[in-house]
Amino acid sequence: MTFVITRPCCNDASCVSVCPVNCIHPTPEEPEFATAEMLYIDPETCIDCGACVDACPVDAIFPDDELAEQDEPYLRLNADYYRDHDVEAGVPQLVRAPKLPDDEVHVAVVGAGPAAFYAAEELIRHPSVRVDVFDRLPTPYGLVRAGVAPDHAKTKRVERTFASAARKKNFRYYLGVEVGRDISHDELVDRYHAVLYASGASADKRLGIDGESLPGSVAATDFVAWYNGHPDHADDVYDLSADRAVVIGNGNVALDVAQILLTDPDELAATDVAAHALEALRASSIREVVVLGRRSIADGAYTNSEFLSMGLIDGVDVVIDEADLRLSPRLAKQVADDSVDSTIGSKIRLAREYAENGEGGNRRRVVFRYLTAPTAILGEERVSGVRVVRNVFDSASDRVVPSGESVEIDAGLVIRSIGYRGIAVEGLPFDDDTGVVPNEAGRVLGDDGAPVPGHYVAGWLKRGASGGIGTNRFCGQETAGALVDDVIAGVLPTPGSSREEVPELLAARGVHVVDADGWAAIDRAEREAGRAIGSPRRKIVTIAGLREAAVSAHPSDS
Repeated sequence: MTFVITRPCCNDASCVSVCPVNCIHPTPEEPEFATAEMLYIDPETCIDCGACVDACPVDAIFPDDELAEQDEPYLRLNADYYRDHDVEAGVPQLVRAPKLPDDEVHVAVVGAGPAAFYAAEELIRHPSVRVDVFDRLPTPYGLVRAGVAPDHAKTKRVERTFASAARKKNFRYYLGVEVGRDISHDELVDRYHAVLYASGASADKRLGIDGESLPGSVAATDFVAWYNGHPDHADDVYDLSADRAVVIGNGNVALDVAQILLTDPDELAATDVAAHALEALRASSIREVVVLGRRSIADGAYTNSEFLSMGLIDGVDVVIDEADLRLSPRLAKQVADDSVDSTIGSKIRLAREYAENGEGGNRRRVVFRYLTAPTAILGEERVSGVRVVRNVFDSASDRVVPSGESVEIDAGLVIRSIGYRGIAVEGLPFDDDTGVVPNEAGRVLGDDGAPVPGHYVAGWLKRGASGGIGTNRFCGQETAGALVDDVIAGVLPTPGSSREEVPELLAARGVHVVDADGWAAIDRAEREAGRAIGSPRRKIVTIAGLREAAVSAHPSDS
């Protein structure tokens, strides 16, 4: 028997550190870890000890003889990885936490998503460090709560790791507090030795084509927030009366959106999907979702795990035209020689299997179209379709170029899923071209290229909007490590005021802070409401409603 890693894999590498035979790769010591789709267990090396199962925070690892039928393809995905990867590489290194001075170090963390929590978790390992986490929403967990698809319930179990960190005595919540409005950057700098921003990348990228602003053309960032119950989007309304939607993009978010539009609402009802979204999806007329990719199947930015899951949606056909599976001459030769990278090879194999299977006669279908780029979104008063151009490979460079062949696809909804982008933060330098704060290992760099003492970033604001939960773990830990090194080096500034002034300062401004007890009350209320309807939780989707639930923990504050 061997163990197998399946779809919920979060890449946080908790399993790697406990494996006694180094059979899980890539490890954080290997260069490709930062871009890996998931982690893989070598079936030839695994000794069936089960240590990885206990360590996995999202319950993604199973014995091969206990796999559910839909998870059986992961046996091959795990084995295929080791066709061109070596289990001898990247032996995990045990790193001891450095000893800090006994004097207290006060750190403000702005943001409460994965990168923020992983940085905070690393910092509070040191008893002398006090971490206060600020977030403008009354709820923590960032994109784990508001970005991970509702049907990815196991992936959301990483929240248990975050909750464990939040229970430490040297951790404190300031939820429902917006830095820049309720308290300024300068006021934090004056009260903390260090301020670490991990506030994410919430803006959407633009296509820059005609018709992009028509009603019915929407950003995936907004649509995802809507069906996940983000308070900023609870009142959004989407017209789902057409029978076809087009999703522009080839990443995991694009596939999540397609899956939500096509999944039977009765199945979604058993998830934590927002009630308003579920009601709209029950009334939806959409029966086909076309997913457009500008480049070839080999360049799909979604993971094999997510691509595989599209074929498991009950009542939905996955349709791919063989003609859309053209490869560049270079890659076609690698496939023929069986020398193609195993991850890319698996992606091509899965696509070819979908194409060979053809349509199964289901009422709903998802159509993947590769080498197809949008040139205009069509419509007068609202979206009526998309004009696309077929791309071909330039024989000299292997790059895709427009062929000049143009077609139109009728659609009543177009969802642009081409990525997130960071937003400038008051008090920090910002690179508009890259959408990140200039930094070195998380240390914010000033205009002169030197670190700004006491200023740090982590997550998407640090490196750009790419990578998932596991990437954010090591990103947050790297920043925390830089901060700890600066403590030891004695380069952090001394606060002019005390962090203990913050509650009084916020109260004087009429800010109702949601603390750990308040969040626990919200969590409890949502879970109780969920149990009544057979779902994990029913999210409260307004700021007022969240604050009302939080007040039950402190009745005297109402």
